[in-house]
Amino acid sequence: MDRREYLKKTLGGAAILGAAGMMNSVQASEITSGLPGLNNSTLAALSTLPMVDNHGNYTLPDLPYDYNALEPHLDEQTMKLHHGIHHLGYVNGLNNALSKLQEARTNGDYSLVKHWSREVSFHGGGHYLHTLFWAVMSPNGGGLPQNAALKTQIDKDFGSFDAFKAHFLAASNAVEGSGWGILAWEPVGQRLIIHQVEKQQDMSTWSNIPLLMVDVWEHAYYLKYQNRRGAYTEAFMNVVNWEEVSRRFELAKGA
Repeated sequence: MDRREYLKKTLGGAAILGAAGMMNSVQASEITSGLPGLNNSTLAALSTLPMVDNHGNYTLPDLPYDYNALEPHLDEQTMKLHHGIHHLGYVNGLNNALSKLQEARTNGDYSLVKHWSREVSFHGGGHYLHTLFWAVMSPNGGGLPQNAALKTQIDKDFGSFDAFKAHFLAASNAVEGSGWGILAWEPVGQRLIIHQVEKQQDMSTWSNIPLLMVDVWEHAYYLKYQNRRGAYTEAFMNVVNWEEVSRRFELAKGA
């Protein structure tokens, strides 16, 4: 099975193939090369990729549930602001940065290429991570993963689920400033790994394939939890969509 057929199978043939058809190769390269961990296996493991409009611009994906569906753990007002304001801001920022780089190629003026390349990484990282973040939560989430392969891998790499959870929450809570805590599959070592991402584009490992992530920017929790990040991340574990995480794990491990 070649890469195109694999993407068709794992993504339903829609988002990434549609995006590839609407963007030129230079633009696509700018996006994928600017985002930590966004390699071919990562793309294949994503639940849903951001859809594009008829002009090839990224658009805000709909949530797979209502804004109030994750109550009482994540409140409706925060979800509305988080999705409709913050995530939309990353979508617009990514589109704008790509447009500016297109202008640079047209005009031959690359004096701001460093700035706009960084903007692609920052806003693109925010867009992709948030798209994944919405999918790894569910009104029926929480508890323990039921997938035998994922449970076995967690026990192998962390000792137990409780040890994984303690490590994941500690790493997420200790992110300096704003960023993410991420559980990822590391295909070189064939292991699960937890790492921190600061500012959405820093402190990542290129080979990692994100499976589960928690947003620890203050906009994700401040209205309900104020400065109690630990209370928020603990509550997040009650909405983890382990079925989706397991599906991604199976795809990533087999990619």
